[in-house]
Order: sequence, then C-alpha cells, then structure tokens
Amino acid sequence: MSDIYTNNYVIVAIFLILGVLLPVATVSFVGPLLRPKKPTREKQTTYESGNIPVGDSWVRFNVKYYIFALMFVIFDVETLFLYPWAVAYKELGLFALVEMVIFISLLVVGLIYAWRKKVLEWN
Repeated sequence: MSDIYTNNYVIVAIFLILGVLLPVATVSFVGPLLRPKKPTREKQTTYESGNIPVGDSWVRFNVKYYIFALMFVIFDVETLFLYPWAVAYKELGLFALVEMVIFISLLVVGLIYAWRKKVLEWN
C-alpha cells in the first residue's frame, strides 16, 4: 500500500520539477536564442509616451499608491465573486446566502481595518 503513495509523490515531484524547470529554461536559454538583439541608445532610454525622458528612470513612489491599488484589486475581485452569485441566487438557496454574507462581512472588516490605519487618506 505504501508503494502506491510513494508512486503518487514521485509523480507530483516530477510535475513540480518540470513546472519550475521548463519556464526557467525557456526564459533563460531559449529566449535569448530566438529574440533579436540590436541594442541602440534610443532603445535603452526610458519610455515616456513619446516625450524626451527627463530625469532618472528610478523614481521613488509612495507606498500608499501600492496599498491603494491593492485595495482596488481586492474589491474588484469581490465584484467578480458577487456577480455569478447574484445571477444564480434563486438556485443556490440559503446556504449560498450565508456564505456570501460571511464573505462580504470579511471584506467589510478589512475595509474598516484599512480605514482605521488611514490607508485610504491622502496627505
């Protein structure tokens, strides 16, 4: 019986190794062989929508931009979960309603937490 489980672990290990090695090999070895490499000064400058670049390309951004964007993504994904639930509400019944109330309440708790940490305020 343990041979069956060992065989399953070997199969999973092979898939994990292939899942890591194939993309790494493709990006590291095959990519440079297939893509053209003709560097010029214009190609190596920072792209600023067709305008002449001004200043350094490494600009420090406020962390609040990233946190705000992450909050947007979280609530955007929430709408993706709410839409199919709302469409099939009558077929899903009370159990799905309870699950959705739990889901929305967790998101509201997260929003209240972000609000209290003043993540949503701009200075």
